[in-house]
Amino acid sequence: MSKITQAARGQPCQIRIMGVCNKNPETTVLAHYRLTGTCGMGMKPPDYLGAFCCSACHDVVDGRVDIGLSQDERDLLLAEGVMRTLVLLEKMGLIHWE
Repeated sequence: MSKITQAARGQPCQIRIMGVCNKNPETTVLAHYRLTGTCGMGMKPPDYLGAFCCSACHDVVDGRVDIGLSQDERDLLLAEGVMRTLVLLEKMGLIHWE
């Protein structure tokens, strides 16, 4: 388990779907954005393409729970969560931009 994956524990959800997010940091995991060319059969995307995500929001962005969003809308929510998570990871000292 990477330091980024471990860092998700206890963090607030960065996807924050209104009416869905359980706001419970005890359920937070790293939800990976599946960007073409970075993942595939037996290959997960890199952890820096992940968002700190509560279990409820994770179910929606992964398509396990349907709340009427299109795939594009779910992708956008997850991408925004990845960007917010990148900011937090830099503040935590887990990634560095030069």
